[in-house]
Amino acid sequence: MNLTISGHHLEVTPALRGYVTTKLDRITRHFDQVVDVKVLLTVDNMKEKERRQRAECNVHVKGRDLFAESSHADLYAAVDELTDKLDRQVGRYKTRTQDHHHEAVKRQTAE
Repeated sequence: MNLTISGHHLEVTPALRGYVTTKLDRITRHFDQVVDVKVLLTVDNMKEKERRQRAECNVHVKGRDLFAESSHADLYAAVDELTDKLDRQVGRYKTRTQDHHHEAVKRQTAE
């Protein structure tokens, strides 16, 4: 899995990088076909301070791209919300791609 963490109007500290990495490990634990993950952390200059910190993530899995974004007053809380959203999306994608066709029960012949 290739992981790219970048910041916009923000310096990505080693502590922040480690936090994002540990949170995104949860996604790879559920689904091992993740190819590429790109995380963008931004600080917007908005008047609304409660939605100022934003985290976006683009996950490239086998056959599809998944995207989620979250904004919060605290960047760590935004990352938490982001991983929850991605976890739900990856879980849905995993169940859709699994083979759900089972062999039918063979009919018993009346003797």
